[in-house]
Amino acid sequence: MSFRANLNHLLDIVLDTLENAKAENVVSIDLSGKTSIGDQMVIASGRSQRHVGAVADHLMKRLKDEGYGRARVEGLPQCDWVLIDAGDVIVHVFRPEVREFYNLEKMWSADRPMERLVI
Repeated sequence: MSFRANLNHLLDIVLDTLENAKAENVVSIDLSGKTSIGDQMVIASGRSQRHVGAVADHLMKRLKDEGYGRARVEGLPQCDWVLIDAGDVIVHVFRPEVREFYNLEKMWSADRPMERLVI
């Protein structure tokens, strides 16, 4: 499977799983050319700490079942903001208030300013 096909397959798994877990306000951001941490960032909200934890658990199980079992997770004990690093796709699941505070969509959706040419 080519890199692009693998990335699209992984992204489809993430988006499908978030939808099935009733995650809210799901946004996918293309990170190509912006950073080396990944190629896609997906941001979603859960209605409560319990829902955030359930969404993250559901996604981790699905990733493992689909052969992406090496994903790393942070934030599960508190479930205010759970980060799942699946390699090429980075997933953030927030409680709505925490998501609004950090506003990752604004930070990562902005175009990079033109870099200065050094001669």
